[in-house]
Amino acid sequence: PPQKDEHRAYDFRRPTKFTKEQMQTLQIIHDNYARIMGNYLTAFLRAPVKLHVVSVAQVTYEEFVFSLPVPTLMTIFNASPDTGIAMLETNPTFVFILIDLLFGGEGKPPSKIRELTDIETTVMRQVKEKFLENLGYVWRGIVELAPQIESMDTNPQFNQIIASSETVALITLSVTVQNVQGFINLCFPYITLERVLPKLTAQQWFDQFQYSADRGKPGNAGKSLRAPAVEVKVVLGRSRITLEDFMQLREGDVLALERRKGEPLEVLIEDQPIFKAQPGTRGRRLGVQITGWFTEEERSDH
Repeated sequence: PPQKDEHRAYDFRRPTKFTKEQMQTLQIIHDNYARIMGNYLTAFLRAPVKLHVVSVAQVTYEEFVFSLPVPTLMTIFNASPDTGIAMLETNPTFVFILIDLLFGGEGKPPSKIRELTDIETTVMRQVKEKFLENLGYVWRGIVELAPQIESMDTNPQFNQIIASSETVALITLSVTVQNVQGFINLCFPYITLERVLPKLTAQQWFDQFQYSADRGKPGNAGKSLRAPAVEVKVVLGRSRITLEDFMQLREGDVLALERRKGEPLEVLIEDQPIFKAQPGTRGRRLGVQITGWFTEEERSDH
């Protein structure tokens, strides 16, 4: 019998340039970035701020630009000599809440979006410098970034940093301040990251963070930054019981877990499901062996 045609359609307008592992590593890097920036903004604004990564995708620059509101606040920055130009875009709703808090207000969202004044732009430039400083911090496991602001603009359709058809890695973060949600976008053109793509692996990132932590110990190079602690949890299983059953639990009782025998465990990094694993032992200690990654669809189900 004739063989089945296994050719797959290829979209030349949207070529896939970043691998699945590279996109997953971008997710891990910016999950850490969201945690650090959430802590920083909470202290800086004296108001609870929550950030989390909504999506990591590869799109064309044109698609990214046309998805942005007008006006918005775009910060074009030079990431490092080894990379190139990238963009940090902050949604106007978030920008005006932030400005209102900094100027002594209650952090209320604006009734109408408008252009920033010169004073507001100057203030936001200083805030963006801190955003970029922390971005360089979380990326150092892959490449030493020293982001420098090149320009700031408010109309995305007049800001052509690369060709419209070029592929970009787009990281979208949700930011919640005063119970109002806004968004932050990080846009990394493929040509900006091309030279460091071989290093864009989870193993490289974790290895370099460990190396940086070792160098940060007393007696070693004092200029090295100490790596932030990353909380890792392994979920053996979950169970649902009534409050009445809970009150009657005694030593020796057995709870049936929802996880089936042989089903991989969940490894959470900063409460985000990242790895799948199998339980075991190493010497006298319990441990897990990483067996795979959670897909974006599986992550969203959590």
